[in-house]
Amino acid sequence: MRLGLVLGEAANGLRRNASMVVSVVLVTFISLTFVGVAVLMQMQISQMKSVWYDKAQVAVYLCTDISPGESCAGGEATQEQIDAVEAQLDSAVLSPFIDKWFFESHEEAFKNFQKQFEGNPVTEYVTADQLNQTFWVNLIDPSNAAVLSESLGTMPGVETVTDQRRYLDQIFSVLNAASYTAIGIAALMLIAAVLLIATTIRLSAFSRRREIGIMRLVGASNRFIQTPFVLEGVFAALLGSLLAGGAVVGIVHFFVQGYLGSAMQFTSFVDVKDALVVVPILLVVGAVLAAFSANFAISRYLKV
Repeated sequence: MRLGLVLGEAANGLRRNASMVVSVVLVTFISLTFVGVAVLMQMQISQMKSVWYDKAQVAVYLCTDISPGESCAGGEATQEQIDAVEAQLDSAVLSPFIDKWFFESHEEAFKNFQKQFEGNPVTEYVTADQLNQTFWVNLIDPSNAAVLSESLGTMPGVETVTDQRRYLDQIFSVLNAASYTAIGIAALMLIAAVLLIATTIRLSAFSRRREIGIMRLVGASNRFIQTPFVLEGVFAALLGSLLAGGAVVGIVHFFVQGYLGSAMQFTSFVDVKDALVVVPILLVVGAVLAAFSANFAISRYLKV
């Protein structure tokens, strides 16, 4: 097979169908950008889970005078009840699961509350004795939070035992839903790209039906005839994939690192290195889909 002739035929096809090629590039660009964003969101979720799940604490809230429930029928937790909870945390039953713990008094909880809600009118109506005294527990393995809940949840003076991971799970559920939405949109756009590539190749083949007929008369193989058309589709898809890769890197650099990174410094985000890992995936996906759809379209045309 003469490579120069094949490449020349592919270049001629691209020039003849410039408007359709631009359409393929744009559809591929948009669809693969959604794919890249979805992959990066999954990477971000995994990264946040590894960081925040390890930092998640179990909060043992003690009763106050206004606490509801039967466990707090006696009012605020007494010093004896507080000492009993502390002894249970240090016992041989729970200590193997605990990394460290600390106690937060009414005054400390009130100080943290005022700092957290500074400028909010609610701080004028809340007093220190209304806020729970709390044991904050860091576990060696955060998945063992149920052990603390079962051991401490029914003790006198304990209002409730809360695993902070349940709040994180709600956040990650929202992020997962957004990621799956992006994947769904990307899938629809990729289907549109495949159909558009196939239509473009069939139109290109129809416009060169005389040349194809001559090639068949002189004994050219189907592979020789198909290759330029497949290259047309692959070239257009690769161009769209490169644009998608550039868009993904730009989103990470300017929006994620530039804006979110400075506005939300308490957590880590995916960086440009992660985006560069995604770019080859987009190139491979674009090339494979284009080669498949173009080869299928021209094969069907030649059989007609």
